[in-house]
Amino acid sequence: MGERKNMHPIGVFDSGIGGLTVAQAIVAELPNERLIYFGDTAHLPYGDKSTAAIQAYAVKICDLLLRQHCKVILIACNSASAAAYELVKEYVGSKARVLNVIEPVVEQIGKTYAGKTIGLIGTKQTVNSNVYRKKIDELDLDITLKSHATPLLAAMIEEGFFNDSISENVIHAYLSAPELQGIEALILGCTHYPLIKRQIENYYQGKVDVLDASQIVARHVRRFLETNDLTSDELQGDHAFFVSDFTRSFEESTRIFFKRKVHLEHYPLWE
Repeated sequence: MGERKNMHPIGVFDSGIGGLTVAQAIVAELPNERLIYFGDTAHLPYGDKSTAAIQAYAVKICDLLLRQHCKVILIACNSASAAAYELVKEYVGSKARVLNVIEPVVEQIGKTYAGKTIGLIGTKQTVNSNVYRKKIDELDLDITLKSHATPLLAAMIEEGFFNDSISENVIHAYLSAPELQGIEALILGCTHYPLIKRQIENYYQGKVDVLDASQIVARHVRRFLETNDLTSDELQGDHAFFVSDFTRSFEESTRIFFKRKVHLEHYPLWE
């Protein structure tokens, strides 16, 4: 059999660098796992792309991650998880296991909030796809979901506007929307949002649980590896970070998202 599959890396992909919040949580939870990260910065944001376009990008990115022998591929983007998860699973077949960022969150909500009212913020693609509503309804636990698209937030965070008065105003304007009133927990349905979690918590002053998907997903990945006997015993070299389009600002933002300096490799997948 040659080298054991559990020595292989975990592939993580996203429309940009927001998925680095998930990557960072995985590294904290699983320090022995090597990550290969691909940010499709040439096409960001996925939130306003068609389902067909996102599916085409996802399949091509998975080719790259399979060539890197990834044992697990995590779709670290809500829009891509909504649009392409089933297709990617079919495409990858038995070559790797495919995980997404939506199912672990839905599972956690089922365990904690039966009979309660929950809020969701995310991109237009994520909110309009109704993927969370469908999956939460399937739980059949009498959970009411109130969703509100917050399209400015991801771009604002990528530009470095958080923990300041501009972001405070935008966050308050969105959270005070009538659609989000009367909730007991709020799903941060976009991988960028952990960076403004503290501001959101401040807004609610402890009255609403703010659910950070990156931590929920990282714990899910750990349980998944353990259950399937895919956990690595030691780190097999450095993490690798690829982007499909390189700009200086991405390199600066990666530091913010991943909490340490990262060398981004330009991998022009679309030329």
